Amino acid sequence: MSIKENNKLDIFIIGSKGIPAKYGGFETFVEYLTKNKMDKNINYHVSCMGKDKKEFYHNGARCFNIEVPNIGSSKAVLYDILSLRKCIEYIEENKLFDSIIYILACRIGPFFSYYKNKLNKLGVKVFVNPDGHEWKRSKWSYPVRKYWKTSERLMVKHADLLICDSKGIEEYINQDYSKYQPKTTFIAYGADISPAKLSDIEQNELNQWYKKFNILNKNYYLIVGRFVSENNYELMISEFIKSNTNKDLVIISNVEKNVFFNELLEKTKFDQDPRVKFVGTVYNQNILKKIRENAFAYIHGHEVGGTNPSLLEALASTNLNLLLDVNFNREVGEETAVYFNKNIGNLAHVIDNVEEFEGKTVNDFSSLSTLRIKEAYSWEKIVNDYENTFLNLH
Repeated sequence: MSIKENNKLDIFIIGSKGIPAKYGGFETFVEYLTKNKMDKNINYHVSCMGKDKKEFYHNGARCFNIEVPNIGSSKAVLYDILSLRKCIEYIEENKLFDSIIYILACRIGPFFSYYKNKLNKLGVKVFVNPDGHEWKRSKWSYPVRKYWKTSERLMVKHADLLICDSKGIEEYINQDYSKYQPKTTFIAYGADISPAKLSDIEQNELNQWYKKFNILNKNYYLIVGRFVSENNYELMISEFIKSNTNKDLVIISNVEKNVFFNELLEKTKFDQDPRVKFVGTVYNQNILKKIRENAFAYIHGHEVGGTNPSLLEALASTNLNLLLDVNFNREVGEETAVYFNKNIGNLAHVIDNVEEFEGKTVNDFSSLSTLRIKEAYSWEKIVNDYENTFLNLH
């Protein structure tokens, strides 16, 4: 039975590692999209990276595992291809013509046209989230970066619709790929605006965490993000060290003692400043939210990609936010944050300056940033925007 007969719309989502979400931007997005579904006529099918081929249901969504051999950096590409094949197979078996496949990120561009021709014949539309500038990330070698850029171009060329989570990314897609006349729309990423509610066990875990690292409530600046150079760790750490603050700098990240770590240590000498504290990762989202709420200020140095989930969470939870002044961050923070640039001494000056803020000034920033997230980035709004797009454009 087709959708046109039963009035249902089947949407297949590939490109996330799957749900239930443990961490990760796309995984969290799919978690909230399925959990907060409003229209009963939508059926979600979610590809998950698993060690078997079982199917299960989560948040009412049909989830199907894809086994992927561990082949290094190409694993994500193979995962998307195998997921796409599985979707096509299921659509054909169940005659789910007129459905949508939503691909998160542009990993399979060179293979996309082959599958797109097949999907066109089935009446299936393909929407793509182009993510951020993956081809700009310093962790990739030149050949890999070239692949990502080519892949992005081919995904843009063949997609029926590109859903951009940043106006900056949408503008870039329309400018750089104007010859393809891409059809784009903007739907932001979301953030949970409710305050943290810790169980007794979680509160005790948090207390032990603070004790372990000798961190005091409201007495630390916080950084949360992937441990990669384009997030400007060198800038933030060296400028913090130059500042006169007595507060700590708490860095929550997947730190590996690799070449980047050694270069950072050599350039900043952060091991000689007891205020700088690398504390590893915190995967319990409830506890992480409370750590955000208890920070004096959050420092955000990301400059590659679209709307960053960590930035949204900070604006929703942390009273005061110091953001690197690039268009992606300005687009989100607007006038609700304090901005710094990459000039020597600028962030150190900003830190010393906000130390002098009166309580009312901090509270004003807090109220404005929370309101900004509530009005433009709440998951309720984002899910509603997605459902309207799926139903109106399929």
